[in-house]
Amino acid sequence: MTDVSRILSNDTSLRERARVVIPGGMYGHQNARSLPEGFPQFLTHGEGARIWDVDGNEYVDFLCSYGPIVLGHHDRRVDAAFRAATEGTRADCQNGPSPVMVDLAERLVEVVDHADWAMFAKNGTDATTMCVTIARATTGRRRVLVAEGAYHGAAPWCTPLPTGTTPEDRAHLDRFRYNDLESVEAAVARADGDLAAIVVSPFRHDARFDQELVDPAWAAALRRICDDTGAALVLDDVRCGFRLAFGGSWEPIGVRPDLSAWSKAIANGHPLAAVLGNDRFRDGAERIYVTGSFWFAAVPMFASLATIDALEEDDAVVHMERMGMLLRAGLAEQAASHGLTIVQSGPPQMPFLTFSADTAFERANVFTATAARHGAYLHPWHNWFLCGAHTPDDIADALVATDAGFAAVRAAFGGD
Repeated sequence: MTDVSRILSNDTSLRERARVVIPGGMYGHQNARSLPEGFPQFLTHGEGARIWDVDGNEYVDFLCSYGPIVLGHHDRRVDAAFRAATEGTRADCQNGPSPVMVDLAERLVEVVDHADWAMFAKNGTDATTMCVTIARATTGRRRVLVAEGAYHGAAPWCTPLPTGTTPEDRAHLDRFRYNDLESVEAAVARADGDLAAIVVSPFRHDARFDQELVDPAWAAALRRICDDTGAALVLDDVRCGFRLAFGGSWEPIGVRPDLSAWSKAIANGHPLAAVLGNDRFRDGAERIYVTGSFWFAAVPMFASLATIDALEEDDAVVHMERMGMLLRAGLAEQAASHGLTIVQSGPPQMPFLTFSADTAFERANVFTATAARHGAYLHPWHNWFLCGAHTPDDIADALVATDAGFAAVRAAFGGD
C-alpha cells in the first residue's frame, strides 16, 4: 500500500529523494533549479485559478501548467466529460480508436478556418514534428525555416539544447528573424528551390526575451512566399491555440496556414495534441507513418470536446483578455509607485514582464520569488498564462503579492 504521508512530504525532502532516482533530480521545463530560491518543485492540486504545493502554500496561478490549463483547474464541465468517459462501458486505450476521435476531428475542422482534416498525438513536439514530416512528404523537399530563438519542441531537429544530437539532425534547418521579411527572403534564397516549410509561432514568445506581436503584413508576406514557392506555411499554435482566438491564432489577421500544430490548451490539461491541415497536404499526411501507443486514447478526446464547447460558451478568450488587461494595469501602476521601469509585452492572455535595468534577470528573480512567498505564482523568464477561471478577486489578490515583489526589488536594487 502507498504511504500517503511519504508522498506528501515537503518539497525539500522530495527533491533529495528525486536526486537519487531521477537524473539531475528533475529535467526539462519542470526543473525548478532554473527558478529563484523558494519556488516549489512539487505541487499537489489546483482548483480554478489557484494551486497548492506539497507544503500547503496557496498561489494564484499565472503559469497554468505552462499553458494547458485554459479554463481553470478542475473545470466542472471537463471533469464531467472525463468521469463519463472513464465510467461504465467506455474504454480509454483500446485496440482501436473510439468513435469520439471522429467527433473531435469534425469539431476542430468546424472551429478552425484553415482545417480540412485533423490527426492526433500526445504533445507539442509530436505535432510540430508531424507538420514538418507532412510538409516534406508533400513537397518532396528538405529545407525547413524557423525563427531565431523560437521553440518548436524537444525533438533532435528542433531542441534548443542540442546535447546528444548530431549536426545531421538539423542539417536542413535554417533561420530567419521574426517580423523581418528581408531575413526570410534571404533564407528562402539559400534554400535554392529545396524549401519544404516555414514554421512560425503566432507571436514571438521566446523565453528570456520581451515578447513581440506579429506584424500582420509580415504574416501575409509569409503566406505569399509559401504560395509562390509551393512550401508549407506551418503555424505552431501549441502554446497559443485557444488563447489568442477561438480558432486558429492567425484567423483574426486573415492569414491561413497550410498546417498547424496544437497541444497545451486543447483539452484543459488532459494529454492530447493535434495537427490540422488543408486539403493540399492531405495526401502527404496519408503517406507518412506516425503513431503512438497512447495517441488514440479516448478520454483526452472527450475532455477536448468539452473544453472546446466551454471555451465557446464562456467566450473565454475575451474573458482572459480582460483579466490580463486588469493585471497589466495594476502592475504598471505598482511599478511606477515604486520608481521602477518595467516592460510588459505579449498579448494580455499570455503576458510577460521584464525590468529595464535587468541584465541577467536578477530583479525578475527577486520579484517573482517575493511574489510567490505572498501567494502569486509568476515566472521570471517564461511568458505567463491567464485562464478562464481568473476573476477580478484573483487579480486583486495577486496584485497584493506583486506589490510586495516590487517593494523587494526597490529595496535590493534601488529605483530606475
